Amino acid sequence: MKILISVDIEGVAGVYHSEQVRAGNPEFERARRLMAAEASAAIAGAFDGGATEVYVNDSHGGFRNMPPELLDARAQVIQGKPRYLSMVAGVELKVDGVCMIGYHSRAQGRGILAHTVNSFAFARVRLNGQEVSEMDLYGALAGAYGAPVIAASGDDVFIAEHQSTFPQTQFVQVKRATGFSSGVSLSPERACQAIREGVAQAVLRAKQVDPLRIHGPITVDLLAQTTSLAELFCQWPTLERTDGDALRFTAPDIESAVRMLNCLSAMSSMLR
Repeated sequence: MKILISVDIEGVAGVYHSEQVRAGNPEFERARRLMAAEASAAIAGAFDGGATEVYVNDSHGGFRNMPPELLDARAQVIQGKPRYLSMVAGVELKVDGVCMIGYHSRAQGRGILAHTVNSFAFARVRLNGQEVSEMDLYGALAGAYGAPVIAASGDDVFIAEHQSTFPQTQFVQVKRATGFSSGVSLSPERACQAIREGVAQAVLRAKQVDPLRIHGPITVDLLAQTTSLAELFCQWPTLERTDGDALRFTAPDIESAVRMLNCLSAMSSMLR
C-alpha cells in the first residue's frame, strides 16, 4: 500500500505566529523541526498501519522546509518547486491514500494562521459558489487521481470546517485556536503520538474511504486582498473582473483550477 503525506506548517502543534512560518529567523528554525517531527510521526503511523511505501510532500512556502535528515528514513521526500500538483505532488504515483498533516483553516476562518494558498494575495476562494480551503482544493485534486484523504491534523477550527466535506477522514486535533495568532496546544511529544496513532488507524481503513470528486467545468470566484492585485491577475486574458477586488474564471477540471490559482499566487510576488 502506498501512502502520500502532505505536510504544512500552520497546523503544527506549538505554531501560532506568522514569524514561525517565514524562513530567515530563529522561530522558523524551531518550527520547521516541529513540522519534521509531526511528518515523521505520520510516516511511522503509516507503516504501523500496513503501508509498504510512503512519500512525504513538503507543502509549505518554498516547499523545502523540513531537513531531510530529521525525517523517518523509510520515507521518500518530495521537496522543491515549481511542481504542477503542488501540495499533493506524488498522487500521480497511484497512492492509496493521502494524509494532510499540519493543515489549517481557510482564509477568513477563525483558526490559527488561517489562509488559502497565499495570504498576501487571496482573501477568499470559491468553487462553484462554495468557499474552499487548501484541504478542499488539494483533497479534490487528490480525488481526481483516485486518492482519498484518509487522515488530517490541525486545530479545532480546521477540523470543524472540514468534517462535513470529509466525513470518512480520521482527524487529529493537536491544538485549539483562541485567535489568529494564539491557541492552546498539545506538547510536541503528545501531538506526535496522537498523529502516529491516528494515521495508523486511517491506513488500516484506507480502502473504505471515498475520494472527494469535484466535476468540471468549475467556476472559480476569487476575492483578492487588494484592487491592485485584482488588476494584476486580470492581465491574464481569460479572467473576468467582477468587482474592484474580485475576479472569476472557469476551469475545465479541478487540476486546471488549482494550477491557475498557483499561477496567480506566483504573479502576486510582483506587488510585494
